[in-house]
Amino acid sequence: MPQIPLHYVDLRTFCYATEDDKRVEQSLRRFLPDEFDIERVESEGHYGDRILILSARVENADDVRHVLAELTSLESFDRLIDELDQRVTENCELFLRFDKQAAFGGDVRLGEGITFRAKVEAYPAKKAYAVENAEEVLEEVAAAADGDEPSGA
Repeated sequence: MPQIPLHYVDLRTFCYATEDDKRVEQSLRRFLPDEFDIERVESEGHYGDRILILSARVENADDVRHVLAELTSLESFDRLIDELDQRVTENCELFLRFDKQAAFGGDVRLGEGITFRAKVEAYPAKKAYAVENAEEVLEEVAAAADGDEPSGA
């Protein structure tokens, strides 16, 4: 696969006092390469309750490919590609949200709980170019997952 036109991918989720932090971490790890470091920051909610913020920034091209490959199991992957114009900002960032509970069960579903933000390369830095690059990389990753493209190309 050619160069990945993403500078990085950020994944983030919150673990509330009523949740098991190991399970929430497992949900986030659904998208990450094995043994990837997750940053843990403790915060406090409005009523003094503990909130643990779990996040990971993926910058290495192979690791970014891994994260993107996980997205291909999304049932509505084609819809995702069709919605890129609404999901890419003027700052060339691609935003997605995934269902935290589904991720814990090993599934990838759009929903609430895990935020995915990717900075898309675009020269010049315009939304239209970013949408085009995001579409191209997602289609390439999907083709590679289907075996339509030699791996490591």
